[in-house]
Amino acid sequence: MTSATRRSLSTAVVLAVGGSLALAGTASASATGHKGNSASTVTSASLATGLYQSSYSERNHVLWTTTAVGRPPVTNSSLLKVDPRTLAVKKTIVPPVTDAATGAVEAVYGVAVDDEHNTVWTTNTRSNTVAVYSQKTGEHLATLPNVAHGRDIVVDEKHNTVWASSFAGASLVAFDSKTLKEKGRVTIEGSSPTGLTLNEKTGTVYTADLNNDRVIEVGPHKAPRFIPTGDGAISVALSANGKTAYTANQTAGTLSVIDLKKGVVTSTVATGAGSLAVATDKKSGRVLVVNRTAANVSVVDPKKGTVVETLATGANPNHVTVDDGVAYVVDKSGSGTDGKDLIHRIVLGR
Repeated sequence: MTSATRRSLSTAVVLAVGGSLALAGTASASATGHKGNSASTVTSASLATGLYQSSYSERNHVLWTTTAVGRPPVTNSSLLKVDPRTLAVKKTIVPPVTDAATGAVEAVYGVAVDDEHNTVWTTNTRSNTVAVYSQKTGEHLATLPNVAHGRDIVVDEKHNTVWASSFAGASLVAFDSKTLKEKGRVTIEGSSPTGLTLNEKTGTVYTADLNNDRVIEVGPHKAPRFIPTGDGAISVALSANGKTAYTANQTAGTLSVIDLKKGVVTSTVATGAGSLAVATDKKSGRVLVVNRTAANVSVVDPKKGTVVETLATGANPNHVTVDDGVAYVVDKSGSGTDGKDLIHRIVLGR
């Protein structure tokens, strides 16, 4: 990757955490389903302007999404509590005001739920902080500083730890999910952490290092391990057994399949231009890749190394989360009602 490309990616997509559509209340089957299997169905709805990420709460059976519009001072941002079946907004939470003179708020971007403590965590990229909210009441519980250009956030419920990627700080920052205080950080000079995932069984966290085309593995009481991957790796996910990692490679438009024991890429799958986000369906083993420039989602069979479905979204899809065979993709298309962005509910085929 050239330095010019790296600068462009850093500016354009680090905050992006990012055919025909079925309108809310209707569904359409993909025309590209794999032979012998049922096709996935997609339901889409206008949700809000400035969608960034989403996270599913099994405890509360809700989907949390973040929105933020424009550059600082950002005055339009919200944390949305969404019905995962109807895609209707159940509650809108406005972040605290940080500047009364301009009306700027603590805008939210990345998001992850902690069902153990019934909270939801956000990265506040423009404010260089993370925040914690109550899932039950929506109350803002804490703002934690010193996360320079925070991008992704993941929750390790088993070890009472929350990790945030600090792109500008070249760090992974760990917080105690009970005390809501920082409890450590791992800084790797020259790194550019973006996407995050973790192995909750071992407490190992993985981040995509965007500008260095690699995955960084940080395990308890171990030195960081570096695994080369595809060009412009920006997002990372794990297989259900934690033995395989997958990266969405934005520059290459591919998915890399990584054997974590050997530390090598075992296969590369072309998915589409601007591969931005990746998630694993633990139920089927399929891997979903959001292709921002191509405006679609690739459903990949990682064992065969093939794309088995390609599902259209609105323009600029930004993030995907999967729970028990159902995926949720948010886009930044502005093609919904009153210029809102869209959310897509995908019931995965078998």
